[in-house]
Amino acid sequence: MSTKAKKLLSEDWMACWLGFIVIAIAALAVLTGWFDFSALKFSTWKVAAAENGGNPASLIDQIKVWPFWAKLIRTVLVIGILFAGAVKIQGGKLKEYVPAFLALFAIALVVRLISAEFTLNRYLEWAFWALLVGLLISNTVGVPQWLRPAIKTEFYIKTGLVIMGFSVLFSNIAKFGLYGLGIAWIVTPVVIIFMWWFGTKVLKMDNKPMVITLAAATSVCGTSAAIATGAASNCKKTDLTMAVSISIIFTVLMMVFEPMIIKWCGMTPIMGGSLIGGTVDSTGAVVVAGTALGPEAQTAAVLVKSIQNILIGFIAFFVALFFATRVDKTGTSKVGAIEIWNRFPKFVIGFFVASLIASFIVLPLCGSDQVGAINKVLDQYKNWCFVLAFTSIGLDTNFKEIWKQMQGGKVLWLYVVGQVFNILLTLFAVWFLLSGVVFPVPQLN
Repeated sequence: MSTKAKKLLSEDWMACWLGFIVIAIAALAVLTGWFDFSALKFSTWKVAAAENGGNPASLIDQIKVWPFWAKLIRTVLVIGILFAGAVKIQGGKLKEYVPAFLALFAIALVVRLISAEFTLNRYLEWAFWALLVGLLISNTVGVPQWLRPAIKTEFYIKTGLVIMGFSVLFSNIAKFGLYGLGIAWIVTPVVIIFMWWFGTKVLKMDNKPMVITLAAATSVCGTSAAIATGAASNCKKTDLTMAVSISIIFTVLMMVFEPMIIKWCGMTPIMGGSLIGGTVDSTGAVVVAGTALGPEAQTAAVLVKSIQNILIGFIAFFVALFFATRVDKTGTSKVGAIEIWNRFPKFVIGFFVASLIASFIVLPLCGSDQVGAINKVLDQYKNWCFVLAFTSIGLDTNFKEIWKQMQGGKVLWLYVVGQVFNILLTLFAVWFLLSGVVFPVPQLN
């Protein structure tokens, strides 16, 4: 297989292909009416049914009918076949992935079931229950080795985001574009420069690759930015692990508590979502936290994070250039301009292409009602990808191991001070652009 073909089968590109396949099948199902492609969704339920046949119905009432089982079988087959096929194409072993995936899907099914219970549903969204169940397993009984082949957090979240792109009409992207650029592209470089100064001048850290790697993880998107920047600065593997560990543990805390604080402060959904998109490190965590504030906040959060993710390749390029010419001066960090493209997150392209298809092809030809019907089908496939990802985040997060790797000290101080600065600067940018005091507030449908 050629190098070019291998690149087109990378995880980022495979997420695009899987997302486009789901979108195409959903559109065909809705526009032709030839078959039902809807995925399983639990309605809100109680142990005992409401009186006089009202809502919510009992759980037994939901699962005793054939359509429930038909949708369950369809959902696990569609998602399982797509991801298993992708794993096989990428050289993975189906005999390891398939049983692990079925177990992960079973956990995700329990999560969706728990989160739909009438009382529990009032307090936490399904995304948080996925995270909590995963964390509970990881930090108590532990995750068995045979389950690990299915823990592909980034793959699931990237595919879900490509599917989500169909629901984000380009009119929203156009209306929000300059606001997103102001929040993501102005704040991010300032935070990196501040953390570089604070780490090297105030904390006097000699490990400069660690400083820049942690700065990128904090200001852009966690693990992905850390890996790209770590490679550009020749960061040691142990230092990269520490940077990623610190980012993960605070990402978990922020995705849980930041939406609560935003609600308590009374921020509008678009402001709250934008703040989450600009400050929570991981793309998956951004979706979790944004979901807790509602659809408008989720859209704003994903748009800001998607715009911010575009910077990964550029930051890696300029870090490599800076280290080659100013820091190590050995030339070992030198990297060609092609690396901007190589390190660019391709799933972001898939997200925008899906939006363009919905906005300029399907909407004009079929009308808003048909687009809405397609999105109704896609919404559940997106949610299943996300619940697999959020459960994987929990399963892959062991606080005891991460705390050992962090080891406290200057590295921890660098992250905490840098993240506080990031939050305050992003909050100012969000207020300045989206409060309505200075500029008109865009309306996201």
